[in-house]
Amino acid sequence: DEEDDPETLELAVEELASVKKALSELEIQTLLAGEYDEREAVVTIRAGAGGVDAADFAEMLMRMYLRWAERHGYPTAVLDTSYAEEAGLKSATFEIKAPYAFGTLSVEAGTHRLVRISPFDNQGRRQTSFAAVEVIPLIEQDDSVEIPENEIKVDVFRSSGPGGQSVNTTDSAVRMTHLPTGIVVSMQNEKSQIQNRAAALRVLQSRLLLLRQEEESAKKKELAGDVKASWGDQMRSYVLNPYQMVKDLRTNHEEGNPSAIFDGAIDGFVDAGIRWRADQRHAPADA
Repeated sequence: DEEDDPETLELAVEELASVKKALSELEIQTLLAGEYDEREAVVTIRAGAGGVDAADFAEMLMRMYLRWAERHGYPTAVLDTSYAEEAGLKSATFEIKAPYAFGTLSVEAGTHRLVRISPFDNQGRRQTSFAAVEVIPLIEQDDSVEIPENEIKVDVFRSSGPGGQSVNTTDSAVRMTHLPTGIVVSMQNEKSQIQNRAAALRVLQSRLLLLRQEEESAKKKELAGDVKASWGDQMRSYVLNPYQMVKDLRTNHEEGNPSAIFDGAIDGFVDAGIRWRADQRHAPADA
């Protein structure tokens, strides 16, 4: 202002915005200090209540996370997909291969709720549907999660899906069941049974690792009590009718452009979730 130099002022304003963005990203990184936060992530999405709309919603969520990863330049790999009969997905599992992917996306785990005019209802009625999102850290070679062979049941079956070489021609798909816990992992996206078996074992180990961590956390929560602060099980609502809004019920963060959210622009929700989780970790036990 003193130099009466509007061009330099404009550059300074642009640089300030860039610095604010970088500072915010650094702040978020400092909050990712959990035991497995630095790991890559395995994300599983399952359709819940709501019939065909729920299956379609599960596919919308899968695309949302894959588009989010693409926006950030994170490699992804789809491990398993189970297609619903009419439209959408019954379930899907995929990896996001980036440092801190688990710590970043772990705040997305929970029940997601969609409200919209159903495209599958010939009477054009509003439908509420649900989908569950599970996020686990990817197992590493030096992790001490050993599973005795007598605790695992392995079934092989013929792959199913929209087509492709070797699909529906060989028994290459693998379903692995951990007998003590009942955890089931299915893999069918690799070409060989050996590859699917290895991928299934790795995801099963990851889930057992997370289960162990949850059991340890449950012992701590038992002392302070477990108070639920949300309606039902949902943690986020995507409302397309009668108004347009996506709102996280934990952080109260909301945005009014669902189309952009489903296109992968979820950074605002992720950042708010990471800050909310950090606050929860440092809150007094009797809060």
